[in-house]
Amino acid sequence: MIFEGLAEKLQGTLKKLRGKGKLSEKDVKTALKEVKLALLEADVNYKVVKKFVKKVEERAVGHDVMQSLTPGQQVIKIVNDELTELMGGSKSDLTFSPEPPTVIMLAGLQGAGKTTSAGKLARTLKKQGKQPLLVAGDIYRPAAIKQLQVLGDRLDIPVFSMGDQHDPVDIAKAGISYAGSHGNDIVILDTAGRLHIDEKMMEELKAIKENIHPHEILLVVDAMTGQDAVNVAKNFDQALGIDGVILTKLDGDARGGAALSIKAVTGKPIKFVGMGEKLDALEPFYPDRMASRILGMGDVLSLIEKAEASIDAQKAQELEEKLRQNEFTLEDFLEQMDQVRNMGPLDQILGMIPGFAGAGQLKNLQVDEKQLDHIEAIINSMTPEERRKPEIINGSRRRRIARGSGTSIQEVNRLLKQFKQTKKMMKQLSDMPRGRKRGRIPFFG
Repeated sequence: MIFEGLAEKLQGTLKKLRGKGKLSEKDVKTALKEVKLALLEADVNYKVVKKFVKKVEERAVGHDVMQSLTPGQQVIKIVNDELTELMGGSKSDLTFSPEPPTVIMLAGLQGAGKTTSAGKLARTLKKQGKQPLLVAGDIYRPAAIKQLQVLGDRLDIPVFSMGDQHDPVDIAKAGISYAGSHGNDIVILDTAGRLHIDEKMMEELKAIKENIHPHEILLVVDAMTGQDAVNVAKNFDQALGIDGVILTKLDGDARGGAALSIKAVTGKPIKFVGMGEKLDALEPFYPDRMASRILGMGDVLSLIEKAEASIDAQKAQELEEKLRQNEFTLEDFLEQMDQVRNMGPLDQILGMIPGFAGAGQLKNLQVDEKQLDHIEAIINSMTPEERRKPEIINGSRRRRIARGSGTSIQEVNRLLKQFKQTKKMMKQLSDMPRGRKRGRIPFFG
């Protein structure tokens, strides 16, 4: 879970405040000492932490908060507001040129995920109706050009390359010219990285910038490197001038120091975050939603967006009708499971649900994707008739299904029991009048 360590500590500290009817100034200061320690342990920049705690304290010990009926909740709201502001306040969008093509230049060190991010970004923009062109400008790293071409093939997005024997400035110019004559309204330029910042690399990047005048320069940094990522962002911004950051591998960052420090240190926003290895795992960065997740309040808006992008509305309507007619089958069950898996890793999905996102709720919950693979194998080992009428599955059929799926009879029995319970529960929900349902039924419109 992202920010796992920080989230658990902050939520635990603020929970103590929430439970108190009245707060003293001492209560607030004691809690903020724990908040400060939690942020430092999360590898947040020291100066950023000091300023953050001071701002929260100034607001939290004010008369309106201390004399309110729910001072603990007021303090939590202040922490949420200041966390949101710390990470940029609001979502920062890309700048598009009124006269295409819009040129987006990616920069960064080797290993940060720059080339993969170029492909992910191109996919994101293509889904928005754009016509992106990937330009292979990294002529130094072995196989960098080939990697970009493979990504382009997988995404059905064109890649412009002149090989590794031409100057990167000439490649960038030619790529933009190619885009103009082939109807591409976005150019994403993948540039060369280094193992560390050096003068030669910066001079090359400056030369590209001066010659092509990109509309956006996005720095790709690895969230897992913590304050090193922040220092890299600061150095690149001073030398090159960046417009924003793509923060990769955030799904594997339990601390969160980079995400919480970059905007405050550089003044430049995080525009996208990498949340996994798949090519659809690049997300716009919403500071308010991230603050909400850190404090255990969930992220319902992102959850809804993921559901809308992954779940077929027509099929959802058909499924609800099947439930009303008591025709929900194991084939439907498997189809719904696949749609949920398409939304992303299950621990990330659960982390967006208020209640599940609270401190300790996910810590001991081991979300084993292999169990879902077993369920899929069991259902696929059934005959079409067995999937539609699981009540006919007797002892001999269960043994055959277990052998065919490489599982045990106990797992087959468990799945059939779970399916029966799920079918009953979902039938009850679907029969409820719309006004009485607590929100939406999962998978339904």
